[in-house]
Amino acid sequence: MYAVEVRDHIMIAHSFRGDLFGPAQKLHGATFVVDVAFFRDELGPEGVVVDIGRAHEALKATLGPLNYRNLDEVPDFAGKNTTTEFLCRHIFDAMAASAKAGELGSGSDGVTRIRVLLHESHVARAWFEGAVA
Repeated sequence: MYAVEVRDHIMIAHSFRGDLFGPAQKLHGATFVVDVAFFRDELGPEGVVVDIGRAHEALKATLGPLNYRNLDEVPDFAGKNTTTEFLCRHIFDAMAASAKAGELGSGSDGVTRIRVLLHESHVARAWFEGAVA
């Protein structure tokens, strides 16, 4: 299995609903380091998993609408707790769509899995990994 990973970050604000979240029920900020790994069984014709530059641009395009935003005000997230896990899946869906659309270069069609890892702090992280269907 071959893999290529790109990284970026976002700074957001949000709040959570539910006693589970304690003080995080109040509006608070977070800076997430975001890693996205693309996997494929065999290298593409150019000898790569995906084009790293295009993968990074696709990640920037996905994160751009979230960066420096209060996620409580994003219409697509209305009524949802924008937990780290939730954001992982949101980013995964966008990156999988980019791969299927060929936006990551000629190797996009060979991507079989994607993993999105959000580093919430130096002691906590979450990820979502799944097949590209």
